[in-house]
Amino acid sequence: MEEPQEISSTDDSCVDDIVIEKYLVESKEPASHVQLACGVQHCAFPLDGNQLCIWNTEDPSHQRLILRGHQQPITAVVFGNTANPLLICSASQDCVIMWKLDECREKVLEGLTPRGTVMRTLLGKVLCLRFCPDDRVVAACAGNKILVLDVESLSTSAELEGHRGPVTAAEFCAWRARVLVSVSEDRSFKVWDHRLGSLIYSSSVLTGSHAVSDSRSRLGECARLSAWAAMCEPWSSSQVMSDTSRGFSCASPLLSLFIDEDSRQLVTGSADGQLWIFSLGESHHYRCVTHVDLKKKTESFSTRRVESQLCSLPEESQLPSTDGLERGGEIEVELPVLSLAPCALSLVPSSERGFVSSENASCLWIGSSAGLFILNLANFELEAVLRYKDFRNLSIQVAGSCAVMGKTGNHMAFCLLTSLFGSQVAVLEIRLACLVRSLPRPNVGKDLSVLPRSGVLPTSPLYFALVEEKSTKPASQKQSAVRSVVKDQPLVFHSRVRSSGYTSAPHVTMFLPKTNIKNNGKRSSKCKNNYKCKEYPSESPLPTRLSKQLAVASDPTAVCCLQFSDDGRRLACGLANHLSLVFDADLSGKPAVFSGHDGAVSTVCWSHDGRWLLSTSQDGTLRVWSARRTELALCLGEGMFPRPVQSAQFYYIDAFILSSSGPEFQLLKYHVDTCKDDLRRYKQKSRCKAMFSLRMTDAVEMTSFSAVNDFYSYIVLTAGRNRTLEVFDLNVGRSAALIAGAHSRPVHQICQNKGSSFTSQQSQVYNLFATTAVGDGMRLWDLRTLRCERRFEGHPSRGYPCRIAFSPCGRYVACGAEDRHVYVYEMGSSTFSHRLAGHTDTVTAVAFNPSAPQLATATLDGKLQLFLAE
Repeated sequence: MEEPQEISSTDDSCVDDIVIEKYLVESKEPASHVQLACGVQHCAFPLDGNQLCIWNTEDPSHQRLILRGHQQPITAVVFGNTANPLLICSASQDCVIMWKLDECREKVLEGLTPRGTVMRTLLGKVLCLRFCPDDRVVAACAGNKILVLDVESLSTSAELEGHRGPVTAAEFCAWRARVLVSVSEDRSFKVWDHRLGSLIYSSSVLTGSHAVSDSRSRLGECARLSAWAAMCEPWSSSQVMSDTSRGFSCASPLLSLFIDEDSRQLVTGSADGQLWIFSLGESHHYRCVTHVDLKKKTESFSTRRVESQLCSLPEESQLPSTDGLERGGEIEVELPVLSLAPCALSLVPSSERGFVSSENASCLWIGSSAGLFILNLANFELEAVLRYKDFRNLSIQVAGSCAVMGKTGNHMAFCLLTSLFGSQVAVLEIRLACLVRSLPRPNVGKDLSVLPRSGVLPTSPLYFALVEEKSTKPASQKQSAVRSVVKDQPLVFHSRVRSSGYTSAPHVTMFLPKTNIKNNGKRSSKCKNNYKCKEYPSESPLPTRLSKQLAVASDPTAVCCLQFSDDGRRLACGLANHLSLVFDADLSGKPAVFSGHDGAVSTVCWSHDGRWLLSTSQDGTLRVWSARRTELALCLGEGMFPRPVQSAQFYYIDAFILSSSGPEFQLLKYHVDTCKDDLRRYKQKSRCKAMFSLRMTDAVEMTSFSAVNDFYSYIVLTAGRNRTLEVFDLNVGRSAALIAGAHSRPVHQICQNKGSSFTSQQSQVYNLFATTAVGDGMRLWDLRTLRCERRFEGHPSRGYPCRIAFSPCGRYVACGAEDRHVYVYEMGSSTFSHRLAGHTDTVTAVAFNPSAPQLATATLDGKLQLFLAE
């Protein structure tokens, strides 16, 4: 055995300072494919086969500790979870030994040979050891069994059998002391009650890692995996190739396991670079949240880096390139998930973290043969990629085993590596702050916010439109104003007129109009019900009880869109049979019918004051209706827009109408006049003028847009057919930011967290918005960082563009699905919290009542459902 070497960077660049090789030792026997142990202060690994070597990571000058007691090569090492006493357990084919580290060090200082406690002998090959959170028991994975060994009594408290292949990893659940989870080469995981020795849950076989259309490509992948498995025993190559003859379905054994206490999620990784994430939340029944392909995520990460570098200065991105991982070198065909560990990336100060990982996001270290990866468990994207071969000071370029300690409290992480082809062992120090600074930062530069931070600029299109409104008054308004002034003034004579009659009798009031100023235009007391102007209960339970269901038409007709009025009293819906209907919020009574479109109604939108209802249709027209009279007030169609109108909404507290057609959206200034004139009854008095228009980058067709109308905001969010998101700032009248590749398919809806007039939220929360695309789930974005902060997975939407909606309190987001259910997600979880049944077809649209805990849903067969809180 050679003396360990301490290696430091000789280069002053930040690239070489990201990863520093602190220790390097040459062992007589290779230690690849062994469970290594990396703790807060110590690292442990097999040395020369049957010796256990412990290094102190905090004090390099501290004497390293060599523990002897095994006769056979050590196959697994693990540290305990408690600091005093610090336990370490090691296993070989001949025995399992537990050591007390402080006592062993004292023995060495006294010149004595430290001895451990033999817990069990002749277990066979132990692939994994794991202490429970309080260090009272340790789980030993030997063959197809898991033996739970009691630390105090040195007895076997339970033997857990059920896997059909060797158990490769096990983890205890921190918040459920009785629960133990294990994964195996049989590609399944099992949940046990280790105190009772019983099985709680058994998963199905995890497959579907690769979908290669060419059978020869599949055979090639399987052959390479088989070669890897043969080279990396104890992972059996026959296990990898067992399914090749049946439709060329190739799957690899599960190698690693991690349970995240913050997100209550289980993560397991396989030998071919696939990860599955499951929810361990109550009543979630171990549902699969998502599946991650590490190789594809690496390619996506590299693409994002290239795009951000185009907007950054050359010196801002100092992280080495990941092109080799994209192309796949001869050794890096697959990225086996050797180890998983928590990452404290969110603990890096926000001033240094920049646009990497939100403060509340959980991150995960992924150790592989080619490098280290940081995965965000909220949006399931890679935050960083560190390839061993990109750092010149590293001696190990391809790892056989890996262990990471990410929570050290000093913005550092330690990684323990053994060489795949040699007998070297190295300890790496990873400086997270330096890593974050080296990552490319998008050049947003404008600090975008939905809430305006300054007044309207004199050059803004909003300013010109508002000034024009004040300075120019239509002639009809002037004439009507003159008439009203003359009519309301009393007639005065300066001399007595005997026959006038004005002084002979008092004025008689014939009728008194209803001008209740205190009501402010609201309904009378007879109409007041549960929708009074009161604050929305922010802590109210979610509306999950189906209260009412009705059909909107005698024949089945799809409901395309839904929206509650801002006062929460009325519900508008657009139908495929060309009609728009307005119901009372409780779906009682007869609906008001708005007819006139010649195509399916694609959008309905209420004005902020509730007087007008806007609708767009597949006939390419935009119509504004009087909500009280159910009559058409304004119709815009051919000649007004370069292409048929796709969507529209009121904007800037009803001052404008925003409409989209083709690749651009228009800012329209409108005037609605519903006064009737018998002589000109067929002439439309309402007017509309295009004030400004903006076109998407590359002139792609706009698929969706969104803006706030409840309060003044300059921001307009748009989505294009090329899967991009673009942010426009109407205060400056131009594009402010562009997000490429927002989804794998075009976005069909952008939904902003607008809150409501009945509740208030923190100002930062209004910058959140969600997008959805067919077959690609839902994603939550933050306008301040232009990053996807979370992905919502679990609802089936593979063919129909189901719509989404935020709750007024901002705690939930709901979406329709094709399995006749509504899925409701909490903002802090990537998997759904509620699944609402009772629908008879695909749920096309959802809407939350802004004033009360109610949820309205619509289906493809033309039914409305109303859900109330319990």
